[in-house]
Amino acid sequence: MRKENSTNSINKNYLNTNCGITYTLSRISGRWKINILAFLLNEKRLRYVEIKEKLACAGVSEKVLAAKLKELETDGLVKRVVLQQVPPKVEYEATGLACSLKQILFLMDEWGEAKLREITKPLI
Repeated sequence: MRKENSTNSINKNYLNTNCGITYTLSRISGRWKINILAFLLNEKRLRYVEIKEKLACAGVSEKVLAAKLKELETDGLVKRVVLQQVPPKVEYEATGLACSLKQILFLMDEWGEAKLREITKPLI
């Protein structure tokens, strides 16, 4: 934890409240958040175990996945839906706020894929 009156915290708070790019990145940054959002934007609604399976090849832990889903929920990007049945079933879905990021995320993916192709292009 950083001290609230440290220069780093002051700068972070200033940028988060005065710079749209910084604010956006603070909501979707991190190792797993953007991937979780992409899955939910493509699939509409997923159970926790389905999200975990999609991230399995990357080796995300249950603790980290639960924390990232909670952060996304706190930021209003993901909605946790509890289905009243026995046993209770929980699903996650992208909110309208998350859907408003879809075009930006698509463009970021497109740009990244193009750059990856460039750097992995075989030399002739």
